[in-house]
Amino acid sequence: MEEVRVFPLTCAVQNYAWGKVGLDSEVAKLVVGGDPVAVVADGKPYAELWMGAHPKGDAQIKDNRIAQTTLGQWIAHFPACLGSKVKDTFQGQLPFLFKVLSVNTALSIQAHPNRELAARLHAQFPEHYPDNNHKPEMAIALTRFQGLCGFRPVEEILGFLKSVPEFHALVGNEAAGELLCSMGDAVLTSQVLKKCFTRMMNCEKKVFVDQLNMLVKRVTEEGAAGKDTSSSNGDMLLRLHSQYPGDIGCFSIYFLNHIVLDPGQAMFLGANEPHAYLYGDCIECMACSDNTVRAGLTPKYIDVNTLCEMLNYSPAPASSKIFPCVQDASDPCVSLYDPPVPDFTVMRIQVPASVKQYTVAPVDSASILLVIEGDATATSAAALSDVTLRRGTVLFVSANESVSLHITSQSGMDMFRACCLL
Repeated sequence: MEEVRVFPLTCAVQNYAWGKVGLDSEVAKLVVGGDPVAVVADGKPYAELWMGAHPKGDAQIKDNRIAQTTLGQWIAHFPACLGSKVKDTFQGQLPFLFKVLSVNTALSIQAHPNRELAARLHAQFPEHYPDNNHKPEMAIALTRFQGLCGFRPVEEILGFLKSVPEFHALVGNEAAGELLCSMGDAVLTSQVLKKCFTRMMNCEKKVFVDQLNMLVKRVTEEGAAGKDTSSSNGDMLLRLHSQYPGDIGCFSIYFLNHIVLDPGQAMFLGANEPHAYLYGDCIECMACSDNTVRAGLTPKYIDVNTLCEMLNYSPAPASSKIFPCVQDASDPCVSLYDPPVPDFTVMRIQVPASVKQYTVAPVDSASILLVIEGDATATSAAALSDVTLRRGTVLFVSANESVSLHITSQSGMDMFRACCLL
């Protein structure tokens, strides 16, 4: 029988505790949209939708003419579906994992190692670092999305050292003074910033818990008295402390940029970039890895020494962390989010209401298509039968296959597509 090369997927849901609950979660809404008989439990968190072939969440194939049950098994049988360049470059593996995240409480402050460090950590501590790959990732906001990302400009950190005595106490007079003196010398600033951050992260637990309790008490009292607490980043502090009381990560808000993405805006997180997602819904795409070095806002294993050694200590303003998308030259409906790594590219396809016939163009890579809004009938020579697309449908498209959409919704279509453009 002829091989089916375009087919819908049922994707794995991860119910991590930090996820938005029930139908407040974009993940849950997409699951129900894509599968009307799916049941969403009211009190349960729906944190992540995994669209890909990662062994911890391999997608199920929704086509009973296909013998293999999961996408990973199918790719192993038909590696040509990846496209010849992708197949050869990534040893017959799908190089990316595509996700939707619905974040209710903060994820841990973390960074992902580069390939070299990942290989070393995996060899030394396989129980904490499960593979030897790097994990660059990109988040594209679906709703207003908040996160921490990268070190703030030094002026801002010095401002907090001045106005937040409890923070100053953890960094210490000596390191704080050196940071002030390093202004204007980028190499020195980087070295001193590392010293300041490492000092704080290695503080004795009793010391930082006492300081944190004093800070929370002071900010709470000032807020109650109607005072402006923004010079202590008061709102964010109280929010994170309510989620992770007594956690050293609460102080990281004085070092790291607070990023707010509007829907459609993105941030790219390269190797060694400190970051934490705080709240909102996003599309995420990453290299296929699970390696994370954590530093706070978590009950999980914290590897402070590795983290402090590996981080990128280059201060930069929040605005510089927003990753631009570019219009695709050949298709006005497509915006490209093309990060500086080979593993993945994400396209956003926005088809206006006036267009009723649209072709998803072939690319020389396997791709995964997610429908966010809109309804259509999809036909492809490689599908052998029509596929109904609606909000939440996930479609696997083999390399060099096109898909024709007959759009039935009145308001057009909004879709995201992950692929690997080598």
